[in-house]
Amino acid sequence: MADELTRKRRTDAEHNRRHLVAVAHTAFARHGPDLPVREIARRAGLAPATVHRHFPSRADLLAAVLDGQVDRCERQLRAAMADPDSRRALSRTFHRFGEWQATEPGLTGVLSGPEFAGRRRAHAEAFARLVERAHADGVLRPRVTIDDVRLALTALTSARTGESARRLTAVLLTGLLT
Repeated sequence: MADELTRKRRTDAEHNRRHLVAVAHTAFARHGPDLPVREIARRAGLAPATVHRHFPSRADLLAAVLDGQVDRCERQLRAAMADPDSRRALSRTFHRFGEWQATEPGLTGVLSGPEFAGRRRAHAEAFARLVERAHADGVLRPRVTIDDVRLALTALTSARTGESARRLTAVLLTGLLT
């Protein structure tokens, strides 16, 4: 009986933790990383003490959210690298990045911190390989460089709505792709 109660508590605690990260992700994405923990607890329907039991500080909660974001980006890059169609892979990468920039403005700037430098470098290297493959496949215009493609990707940070991200992505890809 005691083992059953312990498992139930662990299951509940894990559910609360996942729920907190999901709620915090949505809240931080919309309102930025300075949103108070008590507001996230309110949105999650949990007591602030429950939040602090899982995440002693807002920085710890934000780190969990950002770690999830970086993991999602890595999964998307792996999927792009595994896609045999380099045009589709590069296009989807642009669309996903633009969508993320428009729908999660509160998180985009936070990932520039030193704690994610190594993972950002790995993402940049994977993206460069994706661009090299697109070049080798004749998908990119001949004079387009990796710096041009990175600049185009950076331009997507100006998108403020999903619609503007989609339109800007279409314009940028028209200029880059054959």
